[in-house]
Amino acid sequence: MGERRRYPVADSHEGDRLDAYLASLTGLSRAVAARTIDAGDVRVDGRVARKSDRVLAGQTIEAVLPDPPRVIPRAPEATIPILYDDDDVVVVNKPAGLAAHPSLNFDGPDVLGALVSMGIPVAQLGPVERHGIVHRLDVGTSGCMVVAKSSLAYSSLKDAFRYRRVEKIYHALVQGHPDPLSGTIDAPIGRAPSHQWKMGIVKGGKRAVTHYTLTEAMAGGSLLSVKLETGRTHQIRVHMAAIGHPCVGDTMYGADPRLAAALHLDRQWLHAQRLSFYHPRTQVWMTFEAPYPEDLASSLSQMRSHVVA
Repeated sequence: MGERRRYPVADSHEGDRLDAYLASLTGLSRAVAARTIDAGDVRVDGRVARKSDRVLAGQTIEAVLPDPPRVIPRAPEATIPILYDDDDVVVVNKPAGLAAHPSLNFDGPDVLGALVSMGIPVAQLGPVERHGIVHRLDVGTSGCMVVAKSSLAYSSLKDAFRYRRVEKIYHALVQGHPDPLSGTIDAPIGRAPSHQWKMGIVKGGKRAVTHYTLTEAMAGGSLLSVKLETGRTHQIRVHMAAIGHPCVGDTMYGADPRLAAALHLDRQWLHAQRLSFYHPRTQVWMTFEAPYPEDLASSLSQMRSHVVA
């Protein structure tokens, strides 16, 4: 067992289950966190807790938890494009196929491993396999991602993402034409009960809000500019599928595999196009944009020209 640790409960996590909250804080699986709570090694405000307890803002969790497994980042075959780099932050244009950080569920390359292989230091805060990571993009989603290099940046950016002081704009090519062409989707997201890796609109899930605006209409689909108000796992993918317009290529969430094959697209057409935040040291509002990678640019061009075969 590891050392005794104390965790304050942030306002944004009030109402979370204790086992889920501990897992998110420590990097442990939810099952391991639950077993530790069942063993009586977790207290909330000095009282022995149950895994199903709901945490309240301002409470203090004291726990003796196993250290998360140390996963050594694997260096990818190529370097990762850097959009900005200083002593506090590094902003990258994450290629599709890279995870944000190493994990036991993915044995491919990752952003953290790429930065390490390039000699770029990251903040030594957070679970060891997530050092410096303040937010994530899906493996199959490309685009802007910021990683903290200093302790100041790590704390500041974690709070900025938690309290929605970051602007995230995605571009999504979806099947069909949403009606209305611009709108807001407000529907809770949680783990789909029938699929281990899939998310869905679930009663009792966490609130998720997505704003979308039509950028360009084509015969077979629509290019949308999407702004996230919240940051749930697979949020855009789930919400677009829920209104009947999945991201092109996103077969997990109901996209037509024939269209993806015709466009030679092997992932969802979703790109984190712009990221804006206050610099943690200077407090200057900074905006970064990531150009489309070749696969998205090519498939978009084919959609525009109506040539999909």
